[in-house]
Amino acid sequence: MKIQINEQTVELAENTNIEQLLAHLNKPLMGSAVAVNQDIISRSHWADTILNEGDNISLFQAIAGG
Repeated sequence: MKIQINEQTVELAENTNIEQLLAHLNKPLMGSAVAVNQDIISRSHWADTILNEGDNISLFQAIAGG
């Protein structure tokens, strides 16, 4: 299936969840925030949130600083 991640098309296997997506992209689980179709998904729901064809994913990384 194809989804959009930060405005780039990515092809994934069917039934991929958010945790699997982050592993596929080599992104850390800690310090990450994820929105699916403009809805923020709580980290506690990442394993249960299955992505669908055409989903629009926004990934954010927390950055320390001042």
